[in-house]
Amino acid sequence: MSVIDTFRLNGRRALVTGSSMGIGFAIAQALASAGAHVVLNARTRTRLDQAHDQLAAQGLAVSSQCFDVTDANAVREAIAHIEDQGPLDILVNNAGIQIRAPLDQFADDDWRRLMATNLDSVYYVSKAVAQRMLPRQRGSIINLCSVMSEVSRPTVAPYTASKGGVKMLTKAMANDWGPHGIRVNGIGPGFFKTELNEKLVNDPKFSAWIEGRTPSRRWGELEDLGPAAVYLASDASRFVNGHVLYVDGGLTAAL
Repeated sequence: MSVIDTFRLNGRRALVTGSSMGIGFAIAQALASAGAHVVLNARTRTRLDQAHDQLAAQGLAVSSQCFDVTDANAVREAIAHIEDQGPLDILVNNAGIQIRAPLDQFADDDWRRLMATNLDSVYYVSKAVAQRMLPRQRGSIINLCSVMSEVSRPTVAPYTASKGGVKMLTKAMANDWGPHGIRVNGIGPGFFKTELNEKLVNDPKFSAWIEGRTPSRRWGELEDLGPAAVYLASDASRFVNGHVLYVDGGLTAAL
């Protein structure tokens, strides 16, 4: 097998949570372009159908499953249904939200909603999928961490706590499941141009700060993330386990 062939995902099935838009959509597109059949996920059927149709129109192998990743029972039922169609080889836990507010003014309900979406869902979906992967003795799980898994800024303390939790859960999963052939790694995006960051991108002062703070001197583009996901999902990373790959233009390496 050539080096290039180790990156190919032909014949594999992947689930990407929160993949109707933004980072999740970009990762789903990349995995499908590398040969995988990708199951898209979102809570909103309309957006999910739009994402499915867009990728299918490109000739990519996709299907979709609409379910709420914060609902443990819904997760178990959805994973059972997906596995009835064929075994999952790859899971990408991407679903997440951001709520900004000063920590002393942060609403308790918002804390619980953010933690449920960003951290609880990684536990629910990974456990449901791993229970199927373990008997097969193979699989790759990729959790979306963040530069905020390592650093923080004002008004994002709960998000930082959730992503720090995802980082450590990734390492713990690698320890629990690595002996059984399952690799668990993370991707830590820096500041990316997404729909959710549109206001920040359009803020000249903030954009200038990001570009000055980042050694690569720019915002991340969504196409920067897909290859990292393909690498961690593929045999090219077969001895990479418990690692968080920061795709941040050098942000976490700079003072």
